[in-house]
Amino acid sequence: MSTLSHQEENSPVYRYWVLVGMVSIAGFSQGMLLPVLSVMLEGTGISSSANGFNAAALYIGIILISPFIEAPVRKHGYKPVIITGLVIVFISLMLFPVWQTFWFWFILRIIVGIADNLIHFSTQVWISTTSPKEVRGRQLAIYGLAFGLGFGIGPMMTRLLTFSEYLPFIIASAASLVALLFMIRLRNEYPASDFETASKLGTLIRYRKVLSMAWFALLPGFAYGYMEASLHGNYPVYAMRMGMDLSFVTLFLLPGFVFGSLITQLPLGMLSDRLGRSKVLMGIMGIGSVLFYSMTFVEESQWLLFTLFAASGMLLGSSFSLGIAYLADLVPANLLPTGNVMTAVLFAVGSMTGPVVGGFLIEVIGEGAVYYSISLMLLTMFTAGIVFHMRMPVKTEQAAS
Repeated sequence: MSTLSHQEENSPVYRYWVLVGMVSIAGFSQGMLLPVLSVMLEGTGISSSANGFNAAALYIGIILISPFIEAPVRKHGYKPVIITGLVIVFISLMLFPVWQTFWFWFILRIIVGIADNLIHFSTQVWISTTSPKEVRGRQLAIYGLAFGLGFGIGPMMTRLLTFSEYLPFIIASAASLVALLFMIRLRNEYPASDFETASKLGTLIRYRKVLSMAWFALLPGFAYGYMEASLHGNYPVYAMRMGMDLSFVTLFLLPGFVFGSLITQLPLGMLSDRLGRSKVLMGIMGIGSVLFYSMTFVEESQWLLFTLFAASGMLLGSSFSLGIAYLADLVPANLLPTGNVMTAVLFAVGSMTGPVVGGFLIEVIGEGAVYYSISLMLLTMFTAGIVFHMRMPVKTEQAAS
């Protein structure tokens, strides 16, 4: 019986589902932290700009750790790096309610960003390099679905603040502990031996190689971060200034985008396996740009606006996982960790850029500002895809087919 259990724990199927379950818990923790801490900071009378600056600390942590994340994965394998991230998240979550001051939370959020990047980088590379190419889109779509589901459930923890300020953090810490227990039982694996060959090339050379081979595959990470942060950071402010019903925005519009993305993660991943990643990516970005621009004309109708939000989520919520899958199609395994690092950095940059651009446009043009911001960004991504195909037509067609 113990032999069977040992074999099951080391099987590719068991490993995959442990990683999927773990990332759903990581998504839950992230989804809980953003609104819960914002509500708690708002209760202290802090300004909205300072509140947003505090939230940006998570992405600062992602950027800070990114240049240093490849070496420990190569040296120690995936498992120790993931466990380190989980332990850091567990401890940080327990510390948040202990001392409720701005700078203490700012530092803790940076630490959580570092830990989250350790977890996501290792799991993305582990799944990307071990998934057969014919089902890679589907497997990474399920991975994205698991994170999105956890991230969507997380904000519901704000309701628990009425009972106790400790309760959301205790639940999230307990979930991280469950993930840690499953990871401990999983067998460690290392990147392929030719990763060492890549590491000898030097960081800048590896970055240049990934950019030359697959720069378009990196952009969905930026686009997803830009969209997610703009909608959750700018849109409530925009709604209040436009006199919209804020409860409708928080209960229907924004969740409509998130849960819309959960419906189509797997179908779009499977479609990308059949039609090619590049075609699906360019399609969703082009249509997404039109949908966001169209929102400017239907804002007076709540349910038409909700329909467009849900449709946009169904299309664009898969952009990050599709980008990771496309990256794995285009670059050799020895450069995939470098590509994942670059994607994480661009996601963080997009997450910080989106609210800044959106906030500026709200001040300057007012009506339609958030829609224009996201629509123009997506149109830029779509145009970049055309340029990528024009410059590398043969290689991209081979990789995408």
